[in-house]
Amino acid sequence: MSRFQKIAEKLDEHGLDAMMVTSAPNRMYAAQFRSSAGMAIITRDGSYFFTDSRYIEAARKAVTGAEIGQNTTDKPLSALANEVIAKHGIKRLGFEEQYATVGEYNTWKEKLTCEELVPAAQLLTNLRAVKDQSELDALIAAQRIAEKALQEVLEFIKPGRTEKEISAFLQYRMLSNGAERMSFEPIVVSGVNSSMPHGVPSEKPVEDGDFLTMDFGCMLEGYCSDMTRTVAIGHVTEEMDKVYHTVLAAQEAGIAAARAGVKGMEIHAAAAKVIGDAGYGDYFGHGFGHGLGIEVHENPGAGAKASVPLPVNAVISAEPGIYLPGRFGVRIEDVLILQEGGCLDIMQAPKELLILK
Repeated sequence: MSRFQKIAEKLDEHGLDAMMVTSAPNRMYAAQFRSSAGMAIITRDGSYFFTDSRYIEAARKAVTGAEIGQNTTDKPLSALANEVIAKHGIKRLGFEEQYATVGEYNTWKEKLTCEELVPAAQLLTNLRAVKDQSELDALIAAQRIAEKALQEVLEFIKPGRTEKEISAFLQYRMLSNGAERMSFEPIVVSGVNSSMPHGVPSEKPVEDGDFLTMDFGCMLEGYCSDMTRTVAIGHVTEEMDKVYHTVLAAQEAGIAAARAGVKGMEIHAAAAKVIGDAGYGDYFGHGFGHGLGIEVHENPGAGAKASVPLPVNAVISAEPGIYLPGRFGVRIEDVLILQEGGCLDIMQAPKELLILK
């Protein structure tokens, strides 16, 4: 079954005559084709994919299960959409309220001839939460590229290298190993900077006695990898060792709790309890994990307020951390595929504390 058909099957459940898809991530999901512009409209009786002259030739070759059309200056997307609305008698047209700007919504409301624009982003969110095998294969392949880059960067790191240099090396190695682009700008922070969960790589050189946290990932076939490893330079103190192994134990507790059917908040609670019991509860301020797929942060989540049961083949990160302001921080991140009765950790990179000499 094509993804257009999967969307069409959900129209009745959401009270829609058709679904309009305009965001890049959801267009990628529906059409399995990447472009910076375009629109898909899915009805019960057929699907349509519109794009401009930059992508039309490629779309005609790559997109299946939909009628392909080209928008132009004289015939914009709104005109093409109105043709579909008229042809299928569409009254209630779903749109992605999570992605649309106020300006875009007002433009559609003014120009489209359907009776009602209905917020329906949840339709796509729910479908994307359950990965098919081709998506899982792409995620795993992207993860292997990131893991290979980790092995390579460990040989590159030494005192005196700056955070920016290490970040640049990671990106170069991922691209050299086959990545299409980065999932996000790498987070490479050391020493006192490592207490900032989303710190920006700086000119600070890594030094003996530092923790170095590297959070990075790449894209392959439109899907993201994401991983974090914290390593030590030269030596660690007793407290650094304690914090590292507390984070590792918290991650293991969360992974043990992760399975299809549980709520994300339950997974988070299992990890947070370990950190709290060790006396560091005030220094774990984010969720245990987030969804991963076409976007590096997507649904479903595994945070303190994630109250929706997680489906089979949902993919989430497993990334607890402890951050002591002005001192140091530790985060360890793997990626999990949720299954009945447990989960599959797709990460192969080691997690024991590495002290680089």
